[in-house]
Amino acid sequence: MSSSSAKDPNVITCKAAVAWGAGDPLVMEEVELSPPHPMEIRIKVVCTSLCRSDLNAWQSQAQAHIFPRIFGHEAAGVVERVGQGVTEFAEGDHVLTTFTGECMACQHCTSGKSNMCQTLGLERRGVMHSDQTTRFSIKGKPIYHYCAVSSFSEYTVVHSGCAVKVSSIAPLEKICLLSCGAAAGLGAAWKVADISEGSTVVIFGLGTVGLSVAQGAKLRGASRIIGVDTNSEKSDKAKAFGVTEFINPSDCNEPIQQVIKRITDGGADYSFECIGDTEMITAALQSCCDGWGLTVTLGVPKVKPEITAHYALFLSGRTLRGSLFGGWKPKSDLPLLVDMYLRKEIQIDELITHNLPFEDINKAFDLMQAGKCLRCVIHMSK
Repeated sequence: MSSSSAKDPNVITCKAAVAWGAGDPLVMEEVELSPPHPMEIRIKVVCTSLCRSDLNAWQSQAQAHIFPRIFGHEAAGVVERVGQGVTEFAEGDHVLTTFTGECMACQHCTSGKSNMCQTLGLERRGVMHSDQTTRFSIKGKPIYHYCAVSSFSEYTVVHSGCAVKVSSIAPLEKICLLSCGAAAGLGAAWKVADISEGSTVVIFGLGTVGLSVAQGAKLRGASRIIGVDTNSEKSDKAKAFGVTEFINPSDCNEPIQQVIKRITDGGADYSFECIGDTEMITAALQSCCDGWGLTVTLGVPKVKPEITAHYALFLSGRTLRGSLFGGWKPKSDLPLLVDMYLRKEIQIDELITHNLPFEDINKAFDLMQAGKCLRCVIHMSK
């Protein structure tokens, strides 16, 4: 914590990487951060990783332009202060942040059928759930949030429903990946698709999410896991996560869906679109078999959010399902994944290809844009 505001001793100042415009380099600024409002907590961010959805929103190719803004949502830290009414957390607790919350009381949270919390669902307007205002500012000018987290800051304020208490022995610099990408892929394989033993799986896009799907499929006993990516350098890494066959569409003389249907004798049992390319959803659907083929889409679109698919694909028995955070209920399910990691039942460390100090955050964006990293963990200032 850098210092206290002269106007309000409960307001702190800290460093944050502020995006002032779409695609502009992030600028390290001193921002003012309000104390937590009722049912909120203030967190000292220990580490945060760069997710491709941060990159897409920063470029604003398919989302509203909301600037100035502090990105970041895949993070882990320590509770520094709790707001009125918070009984679940205490100062010093280790937590993961989550871009979608769990209020434990709404129809969706109590249904057992959905993780789409009606109170703390995905926030797209850059403000807090509780009062539609921001907690960050610079000289009185509001700085907008991202996914109700904004972890590219030494400190942040989140609703208590968007944080999960975790074991103090779990390494925060590793498990931060479970607050988004790694958990999303595992959940898509286990909870959304419910992959069956002996099945055939095809995965479009072998980033953090796609490799986590592969890992989940392997642990479920899938017999064939086909990875599709235009970067052939990912082949060896993919095999370490369970991919049995790698295909680069650029090396094929026919559409990738035709290749998949040919080598699988009619199509895969499950396909996963992990790229964020809505045109690939049709290819993923066409890669599935008639009758029971299931396609799960996980990627956040870079451009063109609309999906176009011929109705005959569905008349033939194929199913298309969307997946937000792998279907996990954050508070109910994330501690179980952390425990699995501690028991070495799931791979997380191997997804981390780079570690950078906070002041080099723009380098992390460069690495992801160039396709040279899976996850870059950003370590905050001491």
